[in-house]
Amino acid sequence: MGLGPLAIFLAECGWRVTGEDAAVKPRMLAQLQLAGIELTPGGDLPDEADLVVYSSAIPATHPTRTNAAEKNLIVVRRGELLAEVSRNYRVVGIAGSHGKTTVSAMLISALRSAGNETSYILGGLFERDDWPSAAVGKNRWLVIEIDESDGTINKFSPAITVLVNLDWDHADQYDGMAAIENAFAGLIARTTETVLGWDKCAATQRVFSRVSSGGSQKTFGRTGDFRLEESTPTDSGINLNLGGEFKSIAVPLRARGEFNALNATAALAAVQLMGFESFDLGLREFPGVHRRQTLLHQSDTLTVMEDYAHHPTEIGQLLESLRNQVGEGRLVVVFQPHRFTRTKQFKTELTEVLLRADTLHLLEVYGAGEAVVIGGTTADIFDELQEQSPRLAVNYVPDNTAHVMTLLSQSRCPGDLVVFVGAGDIEHVARRWVDEVVAEEQGVPDWDTLAETFRDVLTAETKITRDEVLASKTTMRIGGAARVYVEPTNIGDLQKVLVETARRSVTPFVLGRGSNLLVPDSGVNGVVISLRRTEWETFDILNDGRVRVGAGLRLKNLCGLAAKAGLSGFEFLEGIPGNIGGALRMNAGAMGGWMFDVVEEVEVLTPTGLSRTFLKSEMHTGYRHCTELADTIAISAVLKPHAVSESDLVGRQIDVYRSKRQESQPREPSAGCIFKNPEGDSAGRLIEVCGLKGERIGDAEVSMVHGNFIVNRGRATSSEVVDLVRRVRAEVKRQTGTDLQPEVLLCGAKWEDLL
Repeated sequence: MGLGPLAIFLAECGWRVTGEDAAVKPRMLAQLQLAGIELTPGGDLPDEADLVVYSSAIPATHPTRTNAAEKNLIVVRRGELLAEVSRNYRVVGIAGSHGKTTVSAMLISALRSAGNETSYILGGLFERDDWPSAAVGKNRWLVIEIDESDGTINKFSPAITVLVNLDWDHADQYDGMAAIENAFAGLIARTTETVLGWDKCAATQRVFSRVSSGGSQKTFGRTGDFRLEESTPTDSGINLNLGGEFKSIAVPLRARGEFNALNATAALAAVQLMGFESFDLGLREFPGVHRRQTLLHQSDTLTVMEDYAHHPTEIGQLLESLRNQVGEGRLVVVFQPHRFTRTKQFKTELTEVLLRADTLHLLEVYGAGEAVVIGGTTADIFDELQEQSPRLAVNYVPDNTAHVMTLLSQSRCPGDLVVFVGAGDIEHVARRWVDEVVAEEQGVPDWDTLAETFRDVLTAETKITRDEVLASKTTMRIGGAARVYVEPTNIGDLQKVLVETARRSVTPFVLGRGSNLLVPDSGVNGVVISLRRTEWETFDILNDGRVRVGAGLRLKNLCGLAAKAGLSGFEFLEGIPGNIGGALRMNAGAMGGWMFDVVEEVEVLTPTGLSRTFLKSEMHTGYRHCTELADTIAISAVLKPHAVSESDLVGRQIDVYRSKRQESQPREPSAGCIFKNPEGDSAGRLIEVCGLKGERIGDAEVSMVHGNFIVNRGRATSSEVVDLVRRVRAEVKRQTGTDLQPEVLLCGAKWEDLL
């Protein structure tokens, strides 16, 4: 989680970055893929690698590190490279024992909302998928987290240091509180402009009293220089009233709890210390941080949350906050200790804070690469709990996560607030259990089971994945993940997929080449089928001169193969970035020609997997639609060329059409024409006369080349495109009275629901 954002930042700076992760999280994988970062097999270093960066949890015996040593490559820890990168910037370093990522995220959120494009490298993920975990900005500031856990803290010299708090942690690195204070004292001494610390942290004040920094020392908090005068709970979070050296007074915060009110105070003080003063509404839309009080599920009878807390101080603050929220219900805690050394160090303190639960389930310690330490196991915490509070309902069965999930389901009571707490792989347990709850409440399919069923019945060559990110499979480079993604090898496999989806009442979505398509940021809650394999890209000339083509054949390849064979009539399709299947469904057209001008018959599969062939005379086609293909899947078609001609002549006509397209259409990633042309008019012309070319929301922009294209300027999101569609439609309607209708399809969603 620390390496991912740093990799994304370096890739955005222009470096070629590859990496590996034995258990990469889907959300991080999506961001890595969007940044063009390739994950390689373990130990398989690219030949051109110059530098290897590793997490401190990776031992020297790891194959990649030994491989790098054999090649005499430079090998550094993540913190060392982050420190080196930061030398090029004025750094705001968020440091301390608890809350670094949340404070950093709040600071970044406030800067983004005020339009300040500051560089940042977060130590986690925002709760919104369309907010990247790292970005290269346009000023000289860089916001980072400075981690003390592995000793690399001594390599940083920030301009501004925000010292959130100090607590003893990381017993493998520091033998006591004095060692922790010495490490942070060095950081303060190296800070060149301002150090900001919490007014109520005794350890921070001790370090302040004995160390002078290169700049000033300021405090934040209820009595600090940057003062939190009052925090008032609201339906959406907290209203903060600020005083002291703050230049803004009332600030809404989209988060809960006293510790978050203090986190926000620190973040907003840093904004002002950086010289930016416009932050009044900067945290109203704060998206939250992944695994920090993340709401996983909420219904009338059950609330499920997860939190990364793993130190007794963090856990205590979390459970105190949730205790105030649970009301008459029970606070049910599922806890996974993090590291054997920490568990041994804080066994007594962990026991004390866990006693605040009404029901407690314990998972095995997440070792994070550590060997087992005597006295630092989950069994030791269980024994301590039994001694201190034998009446507390505590469940612990060694190495039996499934038993915990069963007990959670069997013991549910109306009004329960269930929270999964810990920094290890407990998030997988949480999400599996929530999936079971949702399936029970709403009849949602068990996607893991469906994927396994596909693996059992389909050929080994068929690609089957869970949570496959779709952005890279679309021409607009936008979108979330498919719950289940399948690339069938043959018609038999495709039929089996359709039989299974029909049996489970799951709607399949067919993804062609991803043109003329917009995938929601949240992804597709279903099975996505893609005919991308070469088996679907056939081109066969029949005895009568007609051509049978597979649904997966790209239109560009159709034109090239036809030209080589001297077959004319398909040239108008050159440049349409799709395949045969998509062109049939949408009756694709360009340069005065339409797909069904050259179609003789189409073979389809019905939603239940039955094969059927339609003659052209049996099909109902029109502008951008074919009725018979609305709920079937085209698998092949027979096309009739206009004439047999010389290959060079066909090729020259293709070149003419290609030149016209290049002159009239943008080069940036897009989904093609975004709106249908109104009867007797052009959507592009209407958009242009309304002065909407160049209109932009985030990185989604109405093209300056062609008004009917929305292009992705880099990191556009699906929601930004939808918002821009709304804005364009509203303005064209206001100025001309014309209702523009989207031409681009939504995968797994409906325009009428969004517009």
